Amino acid sequence: MAFSVKNSKGKEYFLHMKKVVRASGKATELYYFSTDLRKAEAVEAVPAGKIVIELPSGLPALKKK
Repeated sequence: MAFSVKNSKGKEYFLHMKKVVRASGKATELYYFSTDLRKAEAVEAVPAGKIVIELPSGLPALKKK
């Protein structure tokens, strides 16, 4: 099951991760929240060293501990 969080407005968001290669050649993992579940990119838990916060707009985001 994918990690999900409900914001203060009651909307549910699912955590996803996409691996990208930057112009420098370095591989990076990008984490993002989406209202629709994309099974190929879904993540089951928050990555180590991160916490979920809610931005003033109501969108969830990851932040370092």
